[in-house]
Amino acid sequence: QVEPVESGGGSVQTGGSLRLSCAASGYTHNSNCMVWFRRTPGGQYEGVAAIWGGAGTTYYADSVKGRFTISQDNAKNTVYLQMDSLKPEDTGMYHCAARRRGCSSWWTYDVFDFAAWGQGTQVTVTS
Repeated sequence: QVEPVESGGGSVQTGGSLRLSCAASGYTHNSNCMVWFRRTPGGQYEGVAAIWGGAGTTYYADSVKGRFTISQDNAKNTVYLQMDSLKPEDTGMYHCAARRRGCSSWWTYDVFDFAAWGQGTQVTVTS
C-alpha cells in the first residue's frame, strides 16, 4: 500500500482558512480511524481531529472545535480538514494517520497503532 499524501498547506494570516487533503488509498475503509495530527514548533504531536469511516463519527481537540471540520470522501479515498478562523497557534506540520484500533484514543501519538503515516504538509499562520 502507498502511504498517505497530504496537501493544501500554506501560509495565511490570522483569521484565514485552508483546506487540507489526505489521499489515503487503501486506508479509508470502515475499520480504520483516520486522524489529523500536527507537530508544533516545539516538536510535540497533537491530535487535531479524527473520523471513523464506519459511522462518519467525528472527534475534535478542544482547541479546534467550532473552527475545524474533518470529512471523508470514500469514493476518492480522501480525508479533508477544513480549517477556518486560523490562529498563530495552529502553526505546524500536519500529518494524516490511519489507526488500526479505532478512535477510542484517537488523540494519542502511538506509532504502534498507526497503519499509515503521511509525510505532512506545513501550515503557517501569521499574526
